[in-house]
Formats: sequence, C-alpha cells, structure tokens
Amino acid sequence: MAGAVAAVLGLLALLGSPGGCWGSAGRPQDSLREELLLSPLPSGDLAATFQFRARWDSALQREGVSHYRLFPKALGQLISKYLVRELHLSLTQGFWRTRTWGQPYLQAPAGAELWVWFQDSVTDVDKAWKELSNVLSGIFCASLNFIDSTNTVTPTASFKPLGLANVTDHHLLRYAVLPREVVCTENLTPWKKLLPCGSKAGLAVLLKAERLFHSSYHSQAVHIRPICRDASCLSVSWELRQTLTVVFDTFTIGQGRRDWSLFKMFSCTITEACPLASESKIYVDISSKNQENELLEVTPPPLSVHEASVQGDRKTYAVYDLLSPLLFNVSRSLNVQLKWKRPQDNLDLSTPVLHAQRYVSGYGLQTGEISTLIYNTHAYRAFPVMLLETVPWYLRLYIHTLVITTKGKENKPSYIHYQPAQDRRRPHLLEMLIQLPANSVTKITIQFERALLKWTEYTPDPNHGFYVSPSVLSALVPGVIAMKAEDVEQSPLFTSLFPSSDGSSYFMRLYTEPLLVNLPTPDFSMPYNVICLTCTVVAVCYGSFYNLLTRTFHVEEPSRGGLAKRLANIIRKVRGVPPL
Repeated sequence: MAGAVAAVLGLLALLGSPGGCWGSAGRPQDSLREELLLSPLPSGDLAATFQFRARWDSALQREGVSHYRLFPKALGQLISKYLVRELHLSLTQGFWRTRTWGQPYLQAPAGAELWVWFQDSVTDVDKAWKELSNVLSGIFCASLNFIDSTNTVTPTASFKPLGLANVTDHHLLRYAVLPREVVCTENLTPWKKLLPCGSKAGLAVLLKAERLFHSSYHSQAVHIRPICRDASCLSVSWELRQTLTVVFDTFTIGQGRRDWSLFKMFSCTITEACPLASESKIYVDISSKNQENELLEVTPPPLSVHEASVQGDRKTYAVYDLLSPLLFNVSRSLNVQLKWKRPQDNLDLSTPVLHAQRYVSGYGLQTGEISTLIYNTHAYRAFPVMLLETVPWYLRLYIHTLVITTKGKENKPSYIHYQPAQDRRRPHLLEMLIQLPANSVTKITIQFERALLKWTEYTPDPNHGFYVSPSVLSALVPGVIAMKAEDVEQSPLFTSLFPSSDGSSYFMRLYTEPLLVNLPTPDFSMPYNVICLTCTVVAVCYGSFYNLLTRTFHVEEPSRGGLAKRLANIIRKVRGVPPL
C-alpha cells in the first residue's frame, strides 16, 4: 500500500509543471490538513467536528491552470469561470441548541445557506449568481436551483469577507437561505468525493451515512477563500475548508451510559492517515472547570496535551497525531474512548454569553408579530450585535411597528438599513446594530400582514406552512482569556476561520430558529368536489337526454304463438281449462 502511494506521488511529481501544483524546486504548492475534534457537550451529548483544509499556492483567476492535485477541479473551474472571490455553502439538518449544547464552533442555519463574494470585474452579478447556484446544485445534489430573486438579499454589514479582501462594495455580495432543504445521503456523497483521499483513508473513513444521519444535528459546509501565502502577505493562496459537524446522543449510543468511543459512534476505527495529508490529528476536549477533580478518562493515552484559548475560555485537548509512528505501534487501529470517572447526574449547564430565540405570535390568518429575544449573560461587559432579518415578500412588514426594548426601556439602534420587499421580486431586508447591555435581554418585535397568494404559488403541502429564514447575529463577544498568537497554528483549525484582531474578544455568528407561518389557504379539495358533482349531473341529465334522442321505437304486432303454444292450448282444452 505504501509503495503504491509513493509511486503515485512520484508520478504526480513528474507530471507537475510550474503552472500546476509543483514548483521548480520539486516542492508541492498545495497541502492538506485534516482533523477531528471531539467535544463533550454540557448536556451530555457529544459533538464531532471534521475539518479538511486544502491549501493551494496558485492563482485560480488566471487562465492556463489545467492540473489539479489536492484542490478539486470542479470547484477550481467554478472559481475561475464565475470570478468568485469567496464562497460559503452549508447544508444542515437540525438546529443547534445553544442553551443546552453551548456556543457552537461552526454554526449554520437549518436547510441550505449560500453566500458569495464576486470579483470587481463581474459585470452582471445577478446573472453570475444565478448560474453559480445552478452549477452548485448539480455538484452537491441540492435544491440550490430554487434560489432566485425572491429569496436573495444583499447585506451591507452582516457578511464581511473572511479571507484576504478589502471589499467595501456590498453590491458584489449575494446571500440566500433555503430553510425547507432536506439534507440526506445524496448530499454527503458528492461532498466526500471532493476530498483528496475520498472516504478510503484517513479521518474520512468515519463518515458513514447510516451513522451520521442517525444523530441530533448534522451540518456539512464548504468554505473557499483567498489567504496570505506567508507572513509578508505578498502572494495569495486559495484555501478550501470542508467541515462537517454532527451531534450524537451518547445516552442512546452508550445504552444508558455517557461513555463513548469511535466505534460506538461511527461503527469503525481508524487504521491510517490520509497518505496525501501533511497533518492529521484528533483533538479530544478534556477540559474541566475543577482541575483538582478530573472527570474524564481518555484511552489510549494521548501522545500530547495542548492548551488553547477558544471562544474566550481555556480549553485542554488530548492530541492524537495519526502521522506519528508511535500511535499504531501497539495496535493496528485507533479507537479513542472516553469514560466518566463518576456518574454525571447533575451536569453544570453553563449559560452561553450570547444566545437568541425567535417566534411568531398573534391569532388568525391576517396579521401577526415576529419577536426576537437576544440574551447577553455577561456579568459586566456590554457589546454590540449586528442583526440581519430576511422576511419573504408575502409577509408585509409594518416597519413603523418596530420596537426594541431592553430592561423595560427603548433601545435605539445605532445603525439601521431597511430594504422593502417587492411582490414576487425580492424579500424584506432589515439590518440593525444594537447595543446589548450587560446581563440583559433585548426584545425586538415587528408586526406583519399576510398576503394572498395565487393558487399556483402554493406548495404541494400548503397546510404545513411557509418557512421564514432565521435571523443572523454577528458580534465580537468578550472573552475572559485572551487568545495568544502562537496558539493559532497548534489549535484546531476552526479557530482560524473567524480571525479577530482584538485578543480580548472573539467573533461569533449565531442563527435563530426558522419560523413556520401559516398563510390564508384556499380549500383545494373544493375543485375536486365541484368536478365530481358536475360530472354526476352531466352524466345523469345528458345521458338520459341523449338516450331519448338516439333511441329508435318500433311497434310490435301480437303474434299467434308457435307450436308449443298450440299444444298447450289443446291440452288445456282437454282438461277443461281456458286457453292461453
């Protein structure tokens, strides 16, 4: 196996060119890092976060790039053809319960989310956006082709570039969410095919659909962005991050116990790292608030232990390096196990610093109200939050009814941007910068009126309701422990996806629940009843009338009877009975 892989890599080196993936000195210009982060959640569940980062030191925007090694060719051609600066796509099944699971590392809204930054040279952004969504729909077998102008917005402040870009023209940005999108195996398969080793080696062997979709939460994403090639940032490299987050109910998997292992969760173990990966690690979060009384026991013993500041808190990770020859000396496979030293009856559910919820209130099918609650549980720090609301056009917002209250007082936003909807053309867009006082709950309410749709605009299940995209909250949350610069490279990869220049705070993006709103729905069974009644009346009336018009009447003369009648009359005459 190792000899075959070495031969393949040698062949790639011979075929490489300066315009391809190998430099003149024989050094590969692309690299692959894969990692798995296992985090016990405060509720007792377990979150597994996979991340595969492919970095390519090449200019995809120029023509002539024909050889792809680790970077997927389908995505590379997509970037060069549609002049994409950044692309972020997520497909999620379920909702991240922030209050019970804690703050997420990489959260995504339920359904499908797509936001793209285009280059300045794009002349028609709407056309490129439509074509790009159609191509991505075919690549990932998703319903992204349903993205159109009715569910696409252009935020002004909520979604800034995550890569190397100083873009101020927000007209180059497009954002859309499909809350009804259902994620299944047909979306996971093309996502795994983009990996350099597929699902044959490395951490990807754990990605079995029958185990991943038997979970409480599943989210897979693709992030493409330009980054600095080195510290001087004179050259640009392209980075592709494929992330997958899944939450398992360990109580169900462990048959009543909170203990877990790789085999219990994924029904398989790891035998080797991906041969093309330059780094392959497994991180197990063994952090404990009470350092004197450790509650977790990890087997086999980790090769090293790493401490880092993640989301304003000190984290301790047990690290397993799959490329280390010492890891597979004892056994041929790696099955990480975690056991609790004592029963966890009273779990300490610490409240996240920032979390939110959203709901619809009102009665009837004419008017209603959308309410959003934003919680800041920090004891003494206040911070601003950027709120993005996207509401479909058939919910007509009354912007004059917008009310923001905090601790019983009015809270005026320091920035507000509102774009009204147009019927059957574009949705409502509302962006606000709101200051959240310490230890407070901010309530945002706005009233709306339901519109009447055409009978052809209803979904096949109109009585189920219509989905409204979740709210998006972006904020720099204050942390207790500052992030050190030297911790970034050794820490898990997700810590570098949202960089923050201020070490005392960290960037966080949260999503609320998608709303389900009922609209005035006609009785679609009435046409069926009318058709049945009409057909019955036509059949009875027209059938009888047609029968009278087409039937021919003949007068039949009485006949004397045949031989049998004559014989019967003779017999009756002999017996003295009247004839027939």
